[in-house]
Amino acid sequence: MTVQISGTARPAAAGTSSGRSLRNLTYRPEAGALIGTLGVFVFFAIFGGAHFLAAAGTAAWLNVAAELGIIALPVGLLMIAGELDLSVGSVLAASSMTLAIVSGYWGAPMIVGIALALGVGVTAGALNGLIVTRTNVPSFVVTLATLFGMAGLTLGLSRVITGTTSVALNPDPASKAVFGTLIAGQFEVAILWWIVVALGVGWMLQMTKYGNWILAVGGDKESARAAGIPTNRLKIALYTGSGFGAALVGVIQTILYNGAQVANGQSFVFNSIIAVVVGGVLLTGGYGSVVGVVFGTLTFAIVNQGIYYTGWNSDWASFILGVLILSAVLMNNTFRRLALSYAPRTGKKA
Repeated sequence: MTVQISGTARPAAAGTSSGRSLRNLTYRPEAGALIGTLGVFVFFAIFGGAHFLAAAGTAAWLNVAAELGIIALPVGLLMIAGELDLSVGSVLAASSMTLAIVSGYWGAPMIVGIALALGVGVTAGALNGLIVTRTNVPSFVVTLATLFGMAGLTLGLSRVITGTTSVALNPDPASKAVFGTLIAGQFEVAILWWIVVALGVGWMLQMTKYGNWILAVGGDKESARAAGIPTNRLKIALYTGSGFGAALVGVIQTILYNGAQVANGQSFVFNSIIAVVVGGVLLTGGYGSVVGVVFGTLTFAIVNQGIYYTGWNSDWASFILGVLILSAVLMNNTFRRLALSYAPRTGKKA
């Protein structure tokens, strides 16, 4: 079965010359995100100077990008499929506190705490998917309810069990090495996890039938269902993946910082969506790519951290962040229109 989708992330046919190949590259959905990333990097390299370009400066934005990217990639798949997940912040906090309580407060083996923490994320994601598909309530409403519900549940249970909202953890060396170490003393091991997740998600979206299904559902859910695509099962799987990504970051942060707090993760709720949108994914679904999401995540992280290397008054930080993000999104819209209107020439030369 083949499903034809307009405006997907599939590459256009290659040109027969280097000039045509370069022109074709500008019509890809990642083009705007790439230019945005390069633009903000050059901007802060100029105004941030040597401190921004130093290893410590690079580590600052790469570490932010890695943790955000692990969450933004599965959220991006959901958005390509036409759905949203606002619950990732509370899922991260719940998973983080689960690990800290089970292996820190109760003293269970780290493998048990990690498994239960990831299980919390998977369960929350699957529950979101089931409610969205069974009730047809908009995903914005369902996941917003989950966001507040899990936040309250995490806070309440943490106080009942431990009497506090912050729990310390003393991870074993193996867990620390896999999830919470610093490479060269500055770069989080989360960067390697981000690369693995990006490669896996990219392979699925570009090389498997599931990628076609995701794009088809986002483009036209009813047509996709009529074509035999199991739309409900697909959405449940995507929500499960989103919950797993949030839980994985919760595990990484808990082991990296040797503890957890119930307020962890709330910044990821909208930051992940911002990164995905900056990466060229349509809020309405049916269009986007993993490469674009990666560039969008890098753009957000560079802007978020680069401001503090300029020496400018921090009162203007949010304003500068908003202007640069809006500029990146407008650039993506321009390249998206070019990509959607582009049709490779097939005629013979005169």
